[in-house]
Amino acid sequence: MNIILLGPPGAGKGTQSGRLEQERGMVQLSTGDMLRAAVVARSPVGLLAKSVMEAGELVSDEIVTGILSERLDQPDVKRGFILDGYPRTEAQARSLDRLLAEKGMKLDHVIELAVDETALVDRITGRFTCASCGAGYHDRYKLPAAPQTCDNCGSHNFKRRPDDNEETVRNRLAEYRAKTAPILPFYEARGLVSRVDGMAPIAEVEAAIEAVLDRR
Repeated sequence: MNIILLGPPGAGKGTQSGRLEQERGMVQLSTGDMLRAAVVARSPVGLLAKSVMEAGELVSDEIVTGILSERLDQPDVKRGFILDGYPRTEAQARSLDRLLAEKGMKLDHVIELAVDETALVDRITGRFTCASCGAGYHDRYKLPAAPQTCDNCGSHNFKRRPDDNEETVRNRLAEYRAKTAPILPFYEARGLVSRVDGMAPIAEVEAAIEAVLDRR
């Protein structure tokens, strides 16, 4: 089963990808992770990406496609993959189609985690974590049982991501609408798109995704 998981930052893609990896043996393919791994591995395309990034330039679609091509040849992908962060444009979507066809692969589903943007801003800007163990909390929905004390490890040190502020979050949502959401019609024309309520409780989102994947 090969899928693309779409949704703006904070929609829960990481949570759901992790569950699919654990439950179904699928592999999450994040463009950022693949780029870093290719650079470390010093593969030909990784070295090319490294030189581009060191020059302060954007990595081209051709380089990203080359890195994805290398990754798709690895044996763990045979049980299925989850693409996260790629494709972002229709040109990349068409490039992905060609690459998969060359490898005898295909996409089975494109799943969008649909969100209410106002509620999502609230979800993201209110979150914080324990600086010691990483346990997650929220100003409105999940405060520690004892004030300023982590329920998990008892630490009194907490932190917030510097980019979890309203202005940054709204800019990221606008970027998603402008750049990534427009690829949906490309896949809708092929009957591949399903939408899941990304604002529902995690267990309900899981069940909805499972229902999509189990459709024949």
